[in-house]
Amino acid sequence: LHTSGSTGTPKPVVVPHGALANRLAWTARRFPLGPGQRMLMKASPGFDVSVWEIFGPLLSGAAVVVARPDGHRDPAYLARLVREQRVDAAHFVPSALALFAAEPEAARCTDLTWVFSGGEALTDALVRDCAAALPAPVVNQYGPTEAAVDVTARRAVPGGITGELYLGGAQLALGYLGQLARTAERFV
Repeated sequence: LHTSGSTGTPKPVVVPHGALANRLAWTARRFPLGPGQRMLMKASPGFDVSVWEIFGPLLSGAAVVVARPDGHRDPAYLARLVREQRVDAAHFVPSALALFAAEPEAARCTDLTWVFSGGEALTDALVRDCAAALPAPVVNQYGPTEAAVDVTARRAVPGGITGELYLGGAQLALGYLGQLARTAERFV
């Protein structure tokens, strides 16, 4: 998988199959989807969250509703698609979530059970806007690509506490492809 992290420059991350399988199994336990349910797939296959949008539902017997190319840029289209296809779960980066929540049609997406957000900072103001506009709570996800996409998820509540997080376990990547010094610095 590739991550731009804080630099904006894509870096290849060696994520083993077992790490992705572990992440998908955790998600299936924590946020279950199953037969008859649907998840929206709108991320580019090069974006790490696409792994979950594609394989998460399929491994659980749920369906994947694929948005048209560049559909992620059109909140009115996404709201119609989610409503018409009776989508149960969707993931948005916060900047896209703000546009989706501001779309009047999004309030009519009554089949939504899970609205996930990650990839950028989720603000308290956006959490409040989503609570007022959407039929489902927002689940804030966090995790770097280096830990197979996400490592924490929690129903979003106003926060403000800063800290430092060290990650380990089966979900951790092996390092950066061809970048031994960076790997040694970041994978302690």
